Amino acid sequence: MASTSAPHPLHQIAESTTHRLLLKQWLKEQDLISRRISLKESRIDSVRREITFLYCFFFILHSFSLLILFASSSHEHNSVGCKRSWVPSVTSILCSLSILWALRYKGDTEASLEKLLEREKEDGLMLAKCVDELKRKGLEFDLMKEVDALRRAKSLRVETKVASGTKKWSARDFATMVMLLVSFVVLGLVRFVLCN
Repeated sequence: MASTSAPHPLHQIAESTTHRLLLKQWLKEQDLISRRISLKESRIDSVRREITFLYCFFFILHSFSLLILFASSSHEHNSVGCKRSWVPSVTSILCSLSILWALRYKGDTEASLEKLLEREKEDGLMLAKCVDELKRKGLEFDLMKEVDALRRAKSLRVETKVASGTKKWSARDFATMVMLLVSFVVLGLVRFVLCN
């Protein structure tokens, strides 16, 4: 009794040059996508470390400047310190604004990298589904129909993302406002300590 079962789908793919070529190409693309994902994740981690450094530097800078001002205010006459209070005030505001600008820039960089990472992950998932379907169906996998469906899915995803691009307040915006408030409080303290 001879068995008349159909060959396994992977065996069918191995015999068909077009299906085998498509599978190889998709496996290479999956590898590239996973490499890009790991690269973007490491870049996001690096940007987050830089953001943390900037937050720490901001508070350390203002802490040291206030400590120096409190220490120097007891040694100088109030009129001399008050006349020169514009120097630490301007320095404090300029440093604060430059740090806040750097934080906003790094925050925007982080947000754009997160969007790119999300897109790469979606591409990887979509491609993995196609590879699994190709391995499962074998020669029954319709090259024209399935590849065209993959392209359509990618284009629909891009159109959906463009339509929902409204900007909302985030935690980064709140942190920026708090830091700006802290900068002005420090400015007020500088004037108060040196002039009273």
